[in-house]
Amino acid sequence: MTHTINLPRIMEIGKNSRFKIPDILKTIGCSKPLIITDKVMVSLGYISEIQTILSEANITSEYFDETIPEPTSSSIEAGVVKVRSGQYDSIIAVGGGSPIDSAKAISILGKFGGEIRDYKFPRQVNETGLPIIAIPTTAGTGSECTRFTIITNDATSEKMLCAGIGFLPIAAIVDYQLTMSLPARTTADTGIDALTHAIEAYVSKKASPYSDAQAIAAMRLIGPNLKRVYHEPNNELARESMMLGSTLAGIAFSNASVALVHGMSRPIGAFFHVPHGLSNAMLLPLITEYSIAAAPERYADCARAIGVAHIDDHDDVANQKLVSALIQINKELQVPTLAEFGVEKIYFDEVIQTMAEQALASGSPGNNPRVPSISEMIELYNKLW
Repeated sequence: MTHTINLPRIMEIGKNSRFKIPDILKTIGCSKPLIITDKVMVSLGYISEIQTILSEANITSEYFDETIPEPTSSSIEAGVVKVRSGQYDSIIAVGGGSPIDSAKAISILGKFGGEIRDYKFPRQVNETGLPIIAIPTTAGTGSECTRFTIITNDATSEKMLCAGIGFLPIAAIVDYQLTMSLPARTTADTGIDALTHAIEAYVSKKASPYSDAQAIAAMRLIGPNLKRVYHEPNNELARESMMLGSTLAGIAFSNASVALVHGMSRPIGAFFHVPHGLSNAMLLPLITEYSIAAAPERYADCARAIGVAHIDDHDDVANQKLVSALIQINKELQVPTLAEFGVEKIYFDEVIQTMAEQALASGSPGNNPRVPSISEMIELYNKLW
C-alpha cells in the first residue's frame, strides 16, 4: 500500500528562524509579498519587525490585518480584494491558525476567483495559488504544514473543510520565540489542539508508518510540556518543545487526516463561536473513551508516548490512564463545559441534529476507529453539557 506525503518545500525550524524570510522569498523567486495577519500581531510588534527584516533586504511589503478568529466566508473577502488590487507575488501568513487559514483561502480565491464554498471537501483543491510562507505564532494548529483550511459559511454557519495541496504553504518558519507572549488561555487551547492532532492522526484509519512516526514524536514532545508551558509561560525549553510538537502533529494529521473529535468540534465552533482548540479540548476525553474499544493498542501507544502510562502497562491499564490524564489536563488547564462557556441549552437543542449532520458530512468521523451514527453523535454532544 502506498501513501502520498505532502510537505512544505522549505521548513526553517528554531530560534530566530524568522530572519530567513528574505532568503526564502529569493529562493522561490518572489519579491513583493503581502503579509496577512491580525490586529493582535500588529499590536505586539511582530509585523513591524518582519517588515524591518524585509526592508533590510530591500524588499518592500504591505500588510492586511483584518483576519478574524475562526474565519468566515465574508471575513476573507476584503483580503481577496486586497490581493487582487496589488501586484503581489506571494503571501507571508503570520499568526495562529486563523490568519494562516485565512491566507490559504485568500491565496486560492485571489488567483482563481469564485466563492470559498466552491472549494469545500470533497473537492480536492490542487491548483497552485499565490505561494505562502507560513509563520505560526501559536503552538497548536500546525496549519503551517497542512493541506487544509477551515472557513465558516456565513449563510449556513457550516464550518467548511477545504482540502488539497493548493492550500499547503510553500514554506514554514517555526520560530518558538513568537509564542513567548501567548496568554495562558491561548497556550492551553492551542496546546490541546496539537495533542488532539497527534492522537487523531495516530488512531486514524488513514494512518501510515510515516504519519505514525510524526504523531508519536509529537506526543512525546507535547505530553510532558503541555501543563508546564501553561504554568511556566517563560520556560523557553517547554515553548520550543510545544512548537516543534505542534508542527510534527500538523504533518501527521495533514497526511493521515483527523477523526471524530475534529468532525464534532467544527460545528461547536461554528454555532457557538467556541475557539477551535477549546472545542477540541471539550471533546477529547469523551471521544477517546468512546473510541478506545475499537483500537485499544493504538490508544495505549498514545498513553505511553504522552508519558502517562508505563511501557510495561497492559493496554487496558494504559487506556484507563489515558482517559484519566485527558480529564485531568482539562481540569488543570481550566477547560470549561459548554454550559460554563455560556452556550444556551435551548439553542443547543435546536441545532444539535444539524451539528451531527454537518460533522458526518465533513468526512472526519469516517476516519475514526469507531464510526458513530447521527444518533450516537447527538448522544455524545449531549454528554458534553
